[in-house]
Amino acid sequence: MTAIDERGRDCRYFNGYKPCFPGEACTERCARHAPMGTRILIVNLDAMGDVLMTTAQLAAIKRAYPLSFIVWVTHPSAAALLAHNPLIDRVYPWNDESRLVLAAQHFDIVLSADKSAPACAFVASLDCGDVRGFTLSRLGQIIPANPEADYNFRLGLDDHLKFRVNQRTGQDILAETWKLPYERDAYILALTPEEEAHIEATRDAWKLRGRTVVGLNTGCSELFPNKKMTVEQHVHLIRLLAGRGDLAVLLLGGREDTARNAEIAAGAGDADITVISTPTTEGLRRGICHEALADIVVTGDSFGMHLAIALGKHVLAWFGLSCWTEIDLYDRGEKFFLTDLPCSPCWKRACPYNLECISGIDLPRIASSILTFADSRLKDPS
Repeated sequence: MTAIDERGRDCRYFNGYKPCFPGEACTERCARHAPMGTRILIVNLDAMGDVLMTTAQLAAIKRAYPLSFIVWVTHPSAAALLAHNPLIDRVYPWNDESRLVLAAQHFDIVLSADKSAPACAFVASLDCGDVRGFTLSRLGQIIPANPEADYNFRLGLDDHLKFRVNQRTGQDILAETWKLPYERDAYILALTPEEEAHIEATRDAWKLRGRTVVGLNTGCSELFPNKKMTVEQHVHLIRLLAGRGDLAVLLLGGREDTARNAEIAAGAGDADITVISTPTTEGLRRGICHEALADIVVTGDSFGMHLAIALGKHVLAWFGLSCWTEIDLYDRGEKFFLTDLPCSPCWKRACPYNLECISGIDLPRIASSILTFADSRLKDPS
């Protein structure tokens, strides 16, 4: 092996401190040599649902740059969502150490998804001549890094455009922002063989086989708590499904939803239907497995909704303060929202109107959609 200069060795396996493969010496004639090609960094630190939605761009990146090395930096809480993804070469958690390592590298393309000062400042500091998305100006302002990002940029500044005019999905808009070919690609979420086995074992343990499993995602981000239905609404919805022995209801959520789900389960305890409150403290990847058990997921606009979309579930999603037009259910489900409220969507954290957009959710219509879906599966179990 000859000396390596400061540019390093163009191989996706070479790291410089140990053999790339145990027992094999690194030589210039290595049979496993694999050039990196175009080095691409994705900077996406947004909420976990947004990170999942951004995975829909990976297929387009590979179409545009078949030989490429994709690196993704994201918040540690979202890193587990990218684990085992076959189109991502490396995932870095957003911390001082990762920023130091990434800043020392050269990237051919930086794809910046976030309109946040920390993310944009980091992007502005990188060694890259082709930045797409958002960066930080010398005056400390978030600005579009390329002309194609202008529409996405204006959506954040113009409420009329965002709430009343725009009909495009987030995936469509981000593809334009990043100058990628948009073909309505799906999210990519990879499960391990162990997780697949756990899902099947749990399906047997909870006696779910042969039933239509209805997942109720009861929570949402603590940043926007007004996206949630009330405990009483969830109980009422469950009661509308009572008497159907072919159904089972799973209460889904995170650690912060533990007490809430217990209250819902108790409130629906005398209803003639199976209700299972899934574990909420076993970590993100186990939570993914629990939602994977569902055939149909009823949810607000939350991480749970994006997870259901990523898992290919039939999704019934309600919307209040957020923009339903930006969500693509991929022809697997329905959206529920009130069209006669001039204040919705609004993206406000506090509501001056008694949360009419949530209190007015049509629960009988959602229950009817659940039963129609269940009946269709009885006719065609495949």
